[in-house]
Amino acid sequence: MRIATPLTLSSLEKKTGVSFKNKDLLAQALTHRSAIREKKRHGHNERLEFLGDAVLQLVATEYLFSLSSRPEGELTNWRSALVQGNHLSRVAQELEMGNYIFLSRGEEASGGRTKDSTLADAMEAFIGAIYLDQGFESAKTFVHRFILVNLHSLLAAGMHRDEKSVLQESSQERMGITPRYETINETGPDHQKLFTCAVFIGEEQVASGTGNTKQKAEQSAAKAALSVKGWKK
Repeated sequence: MRIATPLTLSSLEKKTGVSFKNKDLLAQALTHRSAIREKKRHGHNERLEFLGDAVLQLVATEYLFSLSSRPEGELTNWRSALVQGNHLSRVAQELEMGNYIFLSRGEEASGGRTKDSTLADAMEAFIGAIYLDQGFESAKTFVHRFILVNLHSLLAAGMHRDEKSVLQESSQERMGITPRYETINETGPDHQKLFTCAVFIGEEQVASGTGNTKQKAEQSAAKAALSVKGWKK
């Protein structure tokens, strides 16, 4: 397995402008579940990802609330563009975060360092680690500097129209039906839940998707449904 040394991790600290007091916390944020056998001391990053997701949502919500007086629904779509996995993965790529992630040999061989989901999860875990190590204001500063700064370019590219919104618009336009979502399975302990959600159009189950929150599982299901139906985002 390719090991990221403390010296290597220090270069990530330099890139992000965040110097961790607890280096083990930084290492945990960058440890994929597949590497847990090799990195037992740190543990994997899924709990930090759970925390970082909540911190990111709060910072983005506070920012948008202060920025604009637009309706709640529109601000929700703007927030979705900021926190969606594709955007977080892109930010992680810009920081070359994939080079610092601890992975098993098998995961690395399958291209784990460049997987959007792995990079997005590491970004959320990194935010959670900043929050634990240095507090909310430091996490907020990082989110503003690297994530919220992209709002205008995301809106210009239409990224605020997430998969659920597009599926709803397409379904209503073509079939006169609003899609509905059902959680069909939950696995894992409370802090590591994996949800499976199905999306229905009328009585037809069109597709399903998984995620570590119901929101992410529904987005995954909507994305799959758009592909099944051949409807473009």
